[in-house]
Amino acid sequence: MKNIGFLSFGFWQKNNSLVTTAQQSYDESVQLAVEAEKIGIDGAWFRVHHFADQIGTPYPLMAAIAAKTSKIEIGTGLVDMRYENPFMMAENVMATDVLSKNRVQLGVGRGSPEQVQDGWQYFGYDYTEEEIKNIARARALKFLDLLKGERFAEPNAQPMFPQEPGLRRLEPFSPTLQHRIWWGAGSQATAIWAAEHGMNLMSSTLVNYESNEPFHVQQAKQLRAFKDAWKKAGHDFEPRTLVTRSIMPIVNDLDRQYFAAGTQTQDEVGYLAYHQNPTIFGKMFVGEPDQLIKELGEDEAIQEADTILITVPSTLGVDYNVHLLKTIMTDIAPALGWK
Repeated sequence: MKNIGFLSFGFWQKNNSLVTTAQQSYDESVQLAVEAEKIGIDGAWFRVHHFADQIGTPYPLMAAIAAKTSKIEIGTGLVDMRYENPFMMAENVMATDVLSKNRVQLGVGRGSPEQVQDGWQYFGYDYTEEEIKNIARARALKFLDLLKGERFAEPNAQPMFPQEPGLRRLEPFSPTLQHRIWWGAGSQATAIWAAEHGMNLMSSTLVNYESNEPFHVQQAKQLRAFKDAWKKAGHDFEPRTLVTRSIMPIVNDLDRQYFAAGTQTQDEVGYLAYHQNPTIFGKMFVGEPDQLIKELGEDEAIQEADTILITVPSTLGVDYNVHLLKTIMTDIAPALGWK
């Protein structure tokens, strides 16, 4: 059994896109979550990038989805901790979780290359790229600490409103949210670090190139390392593990027009802007359902994970993405035992 979600980048662009404005992108993100819930999709997840024509701060969008849905998980993949104040972030996320009735699944991490150089500096953080690596992790741990609800703030001797005596915490407090935080890991070492600190594990369509094995094998090793480290840490709740895949089934002429040619059908090795070490990018799964069932069934990382996110081409509009998700749910997922 798998939890199945979609992952959207929420792009808008003037050329070669059915989604041309921010207004349309946000509206259609809500619409897609509503339609996905109707067909049995478990999660609506969104990438977060700053200074880009796509989803930025996720919390208003998550709250809007919560108001229109009742069951679907609402997640991020991921919030870039280089830009975040952990106190303000904790307050925003807990409020969103209360509004959603505890459906937030918050992915956080160090982030990926952005559209501007050292963008966090415009947010008031005067650190170099090298300094911000460790600071991002420290902020994540402070954020986790705040979600525990321990009281820490000295009360005002003359508060504006009556309150009980004693130290104060951030409000509104959401007591289970701390168990629904995910760290985006790119290496085995990072996966182990996430387990040690009690965060669920999310792994994207790229990981550090740590061996000459296929992408899915290297990613599966990360998930196994995480699970082993979790057991050793002795946390009091069961973790979740998540992988992302680009799956494009070909069942009609429009699918064929969009995806039958020019797609990445093999793993590729390359370099990200801030990485000295190479990265391996997982292939796209493109083909007729029977072919995809065979290929996905051989994917070791999918077998290890309890949750799979399907990347959706958000610029193709709600109708096409509903078609894509329906096809996966009816023609592929049952044969793989995902539902």
